[in-house]
Amino acid sequence: MIDNDLAFSLWLDFIERDFLKKEFVELIERGIINGATSNPAIFAQAIASSPAYREALRSLEGLSPKEKYEALATEDIKNAAIALRGVYDEGSEGYISLEVDPFLAHDTRRTVEEARRLFKTIDEPNVMIKVPATEAGYPAMRELLADGISVNATLVFSPEQARACLDAMKEGMDEFESTGGERVEGVISVFVSRFDRMLDPLLKEKGLPTARTGIMNAARIYNMVQANHTPAVRTLFASTGVKEGQALPDDYYIRELYGPHCINTAPLATIAAFEAGPKPETVLPKPEEEIEEYFQELERQGIVMSEVSRRLMEEGIQAFETSFQAMLRQLEES
Repeated sequence: MIDNDLAFSLWLDFIERDFLKKEFVELIERGIINGATSNPAIFAQAIASSPAYREALRSLEGLSPKEKYEALATEDIKNAAIALRGVYDEGSEGYISLEVDPFLAHDTRRTVEEARRLFKTIDEPNVMIKVPATEAGYPAMRELLADGISVNATLVFSPEQARACLDAMKEGMDEFESTGGERVEGVISVFVSRFDRMLDPLLKEKGLPTARTGIMNAARIYNMVQANHTPAVRTLFASTGVKEGQALPDDYYIRELYGPHCINTAPLATIAAFEAGPKPETVLPKPEEEIEEYFQELERQGIVMSEVSRRLMEEGIQAFETSFQAMLRQLEES
């Protein structure tokens, strides 16, 4: 359910080899999605659970675990990019993203080197390289965009991170344009539901509304990105699937963040629920006064958002590192 008039986009947060051959193409052809994302956890789950990778792994014997992973991942990303190429050629959509090794999150030089190598290996223009929003990640984003490599800034939790991403992206895009470059784009991936999973038990104890902090934080960052007036940079809402234990509609985080010039990337089940539901109402942008009032109340309750964001960022990087390491161990045994 893409809304071209509103410039709202729906991307699929899922990659698996057999799925890419049929169902993925059907979702694109039906106009349900116009982009996709991946991360180390998604690849770890796909490689561990899908028989589609067994034959490929036999042909990769003798390679290191990371070389095996990159061979599998780059082939999947290339196939996804080819499937999305028609969408890409029509406008500002049609991207598939691949994340650099999460263990490089604090190393600018190696992040840039790996990103360039992966982009060159895949050799498709509609690939976005995902770079974590760390102090080392911001200069990497700038350098990659200056090279003409589109960037997905991931693990964004705070407005401060988003501002640093915006500044780096604008600098890189300006440099690319100054050298005659024509098309490079960026998205700022704001993680949403993790705020609620962390804070809702406490808010419930205090008698305050739940399942709102992630929405309000994302809305605040969205407003800032929109005010920056950089059409080639959009807000992408990530971590928008409803997890076990959250008594919410499956498509809650899509409908509560529906608005112009933004993207929501979600799992298959979430997208299916959204597609089956009624036409969504536009809820973005939210008034700044409403957003500020919400966070002032959290502050009165002793909740420091900067500390919450910092903890979630650390947990996010650690989770990606854990998934990546587990996948490498599995590939070592394959």
